[in-house]
Amino acid sequence: MSEQIGEIQRRLTDGHRLLGRPVHYRVIDGATLEITYRDVPGIAEAEVLGVKRLLPHDCFCSVAPQTAECVTVRFVVSLK
Repeated sequence: MSEQIGEIQRRLTDGHRLLGRPVHYRVIDGATLEITYRDVPGIAEAEVLGVKRLLPHDCFCSVAPQTAECVTVRFVVSLK
């Protein structure tokens, strides 16, 4: 599993809109990886889709307000 997480992290170092934003990786229940980007000034659906193309096909994304100026973008990826 750590090899799979390493591959996901490597893919996410390629150029995309969220690059350079604070990011946190967390494994949930040993089978799911949560990737959270903070301090994002806004993100369009096309930009979310661009990041999702870098991830395995079993993933989900949510965008939630963080402050009046920033949002939190969270991707949940199945490691199965």
